[in-house]
Order: sequence, then structure tokens, then C-alpha cells
Amino acid sequence: MTRNRADADDLVQAAVSNALAAQHSFTPGTNFGAWMFRILRNRFLSDIRRRRDTCDMDNAPAEALARPAAQEDSMALRELRRRLADLPADHRTALMLVTVQGMSYEEAAAVMKCAVGTAKCRVFRARRQLEAWLMGDPQPAKRSAQAQAQAKSGEVRRRGGNTRSGSAAETRALHPGM
Repeated sequence: MTRNRADADDLVQAAVSNALAAQHSFTPGTNFGAWMFRILRNRFLSDIRRRRDTCDMDNAPAEALARPAAQEDSMALRELRRRLADLPADHRTALMLVTVQGMSYEEAAAVMKCAVGTAKCRVFRARRQLEAWLMGDPQPAKRSAQAQAQAKSGEVRRRGGNTRSGSAAETRALHPGM
């Protein structure tokens, strides 16, 4: 137990003195070796406990008394796993490929067999939806006021970067040759 011959001799001597002091508790006809070993083991454990460093509670450093709460982290991870499962499959796949596996949007798009813009959009929407759920909102935040105003006025952004107004008169004014 002690891994040191001198300490082992001291331990045996202390255990024998404890056994002699408690000899009235030994029942004749029972296993004397087991009784003695139990006393030896208990004495060993008591000595270890006595040797531990102790200090007054007032002088103890704060980090010795306080530990970070691990249950909050596990609850947050459990909630994240549950919410990931609630995402649409294509959004979840895109998010995992880009954020967990570290793929570029181009690589993720190739794996999902879609356009790069579609992959980016799926990752964005998945992140936005997860953030909303984890912050307690049932729906993700709406578009900005400027984006809503553009959509309301009929202005549409095309893939090439051109914007077109919804009215034909405005189109002719901007492009007289049409």
C-alpha cells in the first residue's frame, strides 16, 4: 500500500497497536487475517487523509472552492443537438459540412450537388434559425427594414447583380432603347 518499506513498517506497527486497543471487538472463530487487514487498510486511509493539505476556509483561494458549472454546458449541448435535429435536412447537412467538417462553400456545394450560392444560403439560414431557437425566439429575425422596403417597392436583385424595378415605365426611363 505504501510503496515504501519504512512507511510500511510504521503502518503495520500502528495497525497492531489499533488491533490491541480494539481486541474486545474481535469475535473468536472468525477470520483474524481479514480483521487485521481491515484495521491496516483503515489506518492507511486515515493516514492519507491526515496528510492532505488543509487550510482555513477564510484563507482558501476562491478557485479551490468554486468550480465552473458543467451541467449548464451539457444542457446547452443537449439543446443544440435537439435543435440541429429540428433543422431541415438540407440546411443541417450544409451547416455540418461547412462548420463541423471545415469544408469550403464550394466543396460543400459539390457534395450536396447544388450551386455555391445555395450552399451559402442554407448555411446562413441554418445558423439564423439555430440562433433564434437557442435565444428563445420561435422564428429567426426578419430581414432588415431596408431589405423589406426594397421587396415592398418591387425592386428585385438579379443573379448578375442588376436590379430591376417592378414597373415597365421605370424600366423604359432607365433604358430608353427598350
